[in-house]
Amino acid sequence: GRLPGLRVKYVFLVWLGVLAGSWLAYVHYSSYAELCRGHVCRVVICDQYHKGIISGSLCQDLCSLQQVEWRTCLSSVPGQQVYSGLWQGREVTIKCGLEESLSLKAGADVAPRRELVLFDKPTRGTSIKEFQEMTLSFLKANLGDLPSLPALVGQVLLMADFNKDSRVSLAEAKSVWALLQRNEFLLLLSLQGKGHASPLLGHCGDLYVTEGVPRSSGPAAALPALLRPLLPPALHGALQQWLGPAWPWRAKIAIGLLEFVEELFHGAYGTFYMCETTLANVGYTAKYDFRMADLQQVAPEAAVRRFLRGRHCERSADCTYGRDCRAPCDTLLRQCKGDLVQPNLAKVCELLRHYLLPGAPAGLRAELGRQLRTCATLSGLASQVEAHHSLVLSHLKTLLWKEISNTKYT
Repeated sequence: GRLPGLRVKYVFLVWLGVLAGSWLAYVHYSSYAELCRGHVCRVVICDQYHKGIISGSLCQDLCSLQQVEWRTCLSSVPGQQVYSGLWQGREVTIKCGLEESLSLKAGADVAPRRELVLFDKPTRGTSIKEFQEMTLSFLKANLGDLPSLPALVGQVLLMADFNKDSRVSLAEAKSVWALLQRNEFLLLLSLQGKGHASPLLGHCGDLYVTEGVPRSSGPAAALPALLRPLLPPALHGALQQWLGPAWPWRAKIAIGLLEFVEELFHGAYGTFYMCETTLANVGYTAKYDFRMADLQQVAPEAAVRRFLRGRHCERSADCTYGRDCRAPCDTLLRQCKGDLVQPNLAKVCELLRHYLLPGAPAGLRAELGRQLRTCATLSGLASQVEAHHSLVLSHLKTLLWKEISNTKYT
C-alpha cells in the first residue's frame, strides 16, 4: 500500500530537482549572456579597423588573420569585457570596454555610434605637436602637474607608433587617445616596469591585451565555479586555507602587495589610491609573484580630489569614491574635503589579517598579528602619514622576509 505513495514522492522530488536545475541554468545563461559579450567587441573593433578609423599592433591578427583566440570569459561587469586568450603562442588577457549605449539592443547602429562617441579625437588636421600638447594636458588633468609627465607622453607616442615608421597617423592617434580614456590602461602605462602590474603586449583601438591571467587569491578562487554560489561566505575562508597557496607562498604574495602599496605612494607619476581593497584583486603568477588582478578601482590622487572637492554631503559616507576611498564631510559647510581618511596601507593590512594570520607559524603569529593590527589602525589624512606609513610598511616586509628568506619560497 506504500509503494504508490513513495513513487509519488520520488516523482515529486525528481520534478523539483529538474525545476531547480532548469532555473539555475537559466539564471547562469542570462548572467553569462549579459556579462560576456566578447563577440560584440570583436565586431565593433574590426568594423572600425576595416574602415581605417583605428589601428594598432593587434589589429591585423585580430581582424584579418584571425590569430587571436578568445577563451574563458572573466568579465565581472557588462561594460568591461575581459577574456583569457592566446596570441602569438602566449597566454594573454584580452580587455575591451563597451559603452552603456552599445548594448545588444543597439543593433546595426552600434558601430557608427561608437565611432562618434569614442574615436572622435583627435580631429583631422591635428599636428604631432598639437597631439603631444593634447596628451600632456589630459595627463595633467588626471595625474596632476608633475615634472615626469613629458616622459609618459613619450611612452604614449611610442605606443601609438606601433609600426615604427617615425610618424603617428590619425588612426594611431585616435586609438591611443581612446585607450587613455580607460582608467586601467592609464595605470598600466604608469606602472610599466614595476613588476606588479601585467605588461601591456598590444592593442587595437581601445581593445588591449596584457600578459597572462593572474590567479586570484580570493576565497572563491579555489572553489569550482558551480559550487561558489551554493556555499555560505563563512566557509569560503576555511576552504581558501585548505585549497589555496601554502602559507609561505601567501607571505611572498603579501610582500609583493606591500611593495605595490609603496609604488602607489608618491611614485614617479604621483600618488594613487586603492578604492576597492578586496582579495579578489590580489593576484599572483605561477611563481607566486604578486600581480594586481584588477586596476579598475585604483585611482590617481588628482582624479579622487577632483571628484570629492566641494561635493555636497550630509555625512562622511556621502564622500566616498569607488568602494572605500572616503574623505571627511565638513558638516558646517556640508561639503566633502579633498583628503582621504584612511591610507592604502591601513586597508591592505586589514586585508592581510584575514589572509596571513590563519596558518601562520606559531612563533610568528603573535608578532605578525600585533604589527598588522597597528598597521590596520593607521588613520588621519592620507597625505599626513608618510613617515609612519613608511616605518610600519618596512617593519612588516622585514618580518615576512625573515620568515621565508633562504628557503625554497624565495
